[in-house]
Amino acid sequence: MLALRVTGIAFVLAFLALVIAVYVTRGQLPSFDELKSSPNGQMIRVLAADGTPIVNLGPSYGEWLTYDQIPQVMKDAMVAVEDRRFRSHWGVDPIGVARSFEVRLKEGHWTQGGSTITQQLARNIFLSSTKQFGRKFREGILALAMERKFTKDQVLELYLNKVYFGGGAYGIDAASRKFFGHGADHLTLDEAAIIAGLVKAPSHYSPTADAEAAVGRAGVVIGLMKETGKITAAEAAAANPKAVKLAPEPNQNSVRYFTDWALPQLENLIDEPSRPLEVWTTIDIKMQAAGDNAIRANAPGNAQGALISLDRDGAVRAMVGGKDYVTSNYNRSITALRQPGSSFKLFVYLAALEAGKRPSDQVVDEPVTIQGWSPRNSSGRNAGAMDLRTAFAYSVNTVAAKLGEEVGFSTVADMARRFGISTPIQVVPSMVLGSNDVRVIDMTRAFASVANKGVAVTPYGITKVTSMGETIYTHEVDRSHVLVAPYVAQEMTDLLQTAVNTGTGRAAQIGRPVAGKTGTTTSNKDGWFIGFSSGLTTGVWMGRDDAKVVPGLQGGTAPARAFAAFMKIATAGRPVEQFDTAVTLPDLALDNEEGFGAPDNGVFVDPDGNPIPPDQIAPDEPPTGGGDAGLPPSSENDAPQTAPDGPPKQSDRLDKKWLDRVTGGDTGNGKAPPRTPPPDRSAPADRPRDVQERRPSQ
Repeated sequence: MLALRVTGIAFVLAFLALVIAVYVTRGQLPSFDELKSSPNGQMIRVLAADGTPIVNLGPSYGEWLTYDQIPQVMKDAMVAVEDRRFRSHWGVDPIGVARSFEVRLKEGHWTQGGSTITQQLARNIFLSSTKQFGRKFREGILALAMERKFTKDQVLELYLNKVYFGGGAYGIDAASRKFFGHGADHLTLDEAAIIAGLVKAPSHYSPTADAEAAVGRAGVVIGLMKETGKITAAEAAAANPKAVKLAPEPNQNSVRYFTDWALPQLENLIDEPSRPLEVWTTIDIKMQAAGDNAIRANAPGNAQGALISLDRDGAVRAMVGGKDYVTSNYNRSITALRQPGSSFKLFVYLAALEAGKRPSDQVVDEPVTIQGWSPRNSSGRNAGAMDLRTAFAYSVNTVAAKLGEEVGFSTVADMARRFGISTPIQVVPSMVLGSNDVRVIDMTRAFASVANKGVAVTPYGITKVTSMGETIYTHEVDRSHVLVAPYVAQEMTDLLQTAVNTGTGRAAQIGRPVAGKTGTTTSNKDGWFIGFSSGLTTGVWMGRDDAKVVPGLQGGTAPARAFAAFMKIATAGRPVEQFDTAVTLPDLALDNEEGFGAPDNGVFVDPDGNPIPPDQIAPDEPPTGGGDAGLPPSSENDAPQTAPDGPPKQSDRLDKKWLDRVTGGDTGNGKAPPRTPPPDRSAPADRPRDVQERRPSQ
């Protein structure tokens, strides 16, 4: 009798302690609104220009759906499979607990937790998933307290918006968008059954990982819904989870080059560290795929490639930083420093045109020596009198050198800076042939500004950012920076289209007007083609990361072909646009471009651009001023180079200076911008140690 009395007293005291614990916990719980607004990490959902999801970063939270917005079929499915007595228990289900202990005694280990929906919610928000008695006891206290503080509808609303469904998706809306491509506010019975079935084992029953397992589990859910009277036998018989169409997996490969470049800029654009974000970008899925295919199909097997395509307002429509992001996430279109070869002559001729030269003006291709530097054409001969159009079309070195001397090499450097070249420029005679390192994005931007009739084009990748239906950032295009007079841009376009129609860039023709320029560097280490048509400007670079020779690589071959392959697809839906001037043939036809197409093989220069006497050149020293003597006569005139020196650049920390430098900043006032601080030259983590990037000596 005494023992029974003691047991009774202990039971009463334990019950009182439990009640006190529950009500103390209830008082400490956050409010319903606080729980709604407390995500477990920021989710960033990145969308293409047409709204197509391209990547989800961080925990994925969809739109918050109120209890009334959640389809009844979804609520019924979840209750049927996870907690059929949800409406009748107080947060802990004694029957479920008893069953879990019974199974524990039979099986020798825990196979059923007996957790209610409220307990699962408490665990997801406040506790870990460790299967320990202490955790289960705290989970029970929290569940009882939550049911004292919140209504059943509020508990179910919190649960359906916060429970994990696999694949990084938290909540039914994120799961619905991930697996079915639409919001959860209009889920069908079959879709709701698939989602409800995921809670038990998200990775095992994921429809993208194991469709058969997901369909089988959904069938179990539908059976339980019929058993609990939530659907009729006829509805259960008509259900067919196998017929549910799953959303395609977003592209996770080359588009990541773009997202790795664009998303860090959010830090400067917005101040929102916690709320889920939807980032609307400029990327065009079709163009991105075309760019990816063009680089893979045309870049030599031992070389890498990069491509950027800008719309007329600077919107980045495609960005390919290499052949395969998974193998190497080093973004060559943004970070790599490479010599541009003859594509740098854009700035020489812009400076000459601004100084009063005209495409029809006569010049003489003849031997020339400037400050001890004697550039030559690869054949060692000269063609004599020609107009500027011919000299540009066939990329004649001597004429470019004479123009640079005439207008002033510092003027050429200023023109390059004015058009967005953000890397240091050594003002030496050899610079006119592309001896300074540049970035693909900068060169492409410069050509885009010419296409834009001399108005500065600044690349951008984010159009707007929204959060929970609110727009918190919208990009505004700045069209106020006039770089050169419209007639200068028009005459430059005249020269560029001649280079494609009759000169070194013929492989870039796409059946509509194209203007552009090739570039090839010493011993075929780099090949470039940059051009524009129908409002799109595209830059292509190819070469090895270690700056070694790529046999046969020339700007007019693989890069021009990649440009054409991409642009044929990219411009297909755009109207054909004629340039302001008709194509004018050069006044001199050079036989197969012999002697004018190849890089200058006879020029060796030191870091200051001065000639190196032949007797001081080591036998194994690579030429610094041209290509191989055996290059086909159809290749082009290009730049002297310095030997590889130092590792490739890595993207600088994202701050205002970095963003200004990458996107060009405010350099459109016709003056040289403030001197850019030396960038970080540490090697990217994914690059081999022996990989080196060329840069001018400081």
